[in-house]
Amino acid sequence: MDKLASTNASVGNSSLDRRSFLERSGYQHLDQEDLRVLIPVVLGIVCVLGFTGNVTAMGVLITNARKGKLSLINALILNLMLADGLVLAFAVPFKAAAYSRASWTLGLFVCKTCDWFLHSCMTAKSFTVAIMAKACHRYVSNPTKQVTIRFKTIVVVLLFTWLLACVVPIPQWLFATLQREAGGMICVQSVPSDAHDFMSVYVKAYPLLAYCMPLSFALLYFWKAYGRCQRRSSKTQNLRTQIRSRKLTLMLFSLTVAMAIMWLPQWVSWVWMRHAWETESIFPPVIFSLSAQLLMFSISLINPLIVLALSEEFREGYIDLWRRLTLRKQPAKHKQGPHTPTAPKSPTPRPERSAHLPPHRPEQPEEQKLEKDTDQNGGKKQSPSNKDGIVLQDVEQFWYERESGSHSLENDPVPWEHQDHKQEKQ
Repeated sequence: MDKLASTNASVGNSSLDRRSFLERSGYQHLDQEDLRVLIPVVLGIVCVLGFTGNVTAMGVLITNARKGKLSLINALILNLMLADGLVLAFAVPFKAAAYSRASWTLGLFVCKTCDWFLHSCMTAKSFTVAIMAKACHRYVSNPTKQVTIRFKTIVVVLLFTWLLACVVPIPQWLFATLQREAGGMICVQSVPSDAHDFMSVYVKAYPLLAYCMPLSFALLYFWKAYGRCQRRSSKTQNLRTQIRSRKLTLMLFSLTVAMAIMWLPQWVSWVWMRHAWETESIFPPVIFSLSAQLLMFSISLINPLIVLALSEEFREGYIDLWRRLTLRKQPAKHKQGPHTPTAPKSPTPRPERSAHLPPHRPEQPEEQKLEKDTDQNGGKKQSPSNKDGIVLQDVEQFWYERESGSHSLENDPVPWEHQDHKQEKQ
């Protein structure tokens, strides 16, 4: 009897421990020291690599938008990368800190908002993928027609997506609270007795609304879009457009499939937990729940890699951005050669205007002009010149007036030479 009682007690304690694991919203402390160190390290690696990739992808998209390449599909991809970046920046670090500690020390605000924020970002990604599938199908159906969408329309679509995504997981925020145990404070999902009926319906409706319906809708429209891309066209221009549309559809379809597969274990664990809590049945293993969460967070790391591997435009944008960040532009030094012009050239007139202009004569150097004037005056005495051989006009005029005697006395630059002549005449 004692052995049976001890066995029943151990079974009851183990089920109670598993239930406390489920009710702590993933913030439970791990009893094994290896897992307490390994899980935060893995989450840290995923966080750093995924955040770097998503920020780089957003930089490429923003650069393309500034160049005038803004479209609804690019805006939706940017929204997807933004959601991944928010998950890695604000949700994963708190998860890693909670796994590494024996009790909850992050406060009530983080306890109530972290799970709600995580579910909001994941739901926003799901809705974004569904809208992206519809936009891709619309583009593939008529790729030659330019579908122009205003910037205000894109902003309204994104705001509506985030608003709906933040409203759907509100019960994750309402029922989160702190409870005290022997080891310290823990963050749990405490559902009041009068809200049990609501939660029983919510547990069944929430996965359908946040996961099943949007991703099924997206997969269906991507399949239709890919089927249209397979049809060949006789025109070369249409064939090139179809090839580009096929690559775009394949990239977006790969993002959707990766998200659906890697997010599925987390939903299985989430539904299993709530169902076991209501029926008091067997709870999912701890390793399965941890693996499901790691796969869910790895989606944010895989998405930039898929975009980089399947999109030539993004690869070119990545290379261009990498060059801007790593290479410094040095101004090119132009050496003046024998044929390099040193003065700006005047613009050449148009042919219809230059017909009425006098013929252009090349300008003669100053030395040739002076030599020509000297030859025309014939018998003119050579005047002093500067080092370059150019005769100064002032000096030439001075010597010419001095020798001819035609200069006035008032402007005589050397009056002392003529002072003796004045006295003799007087």
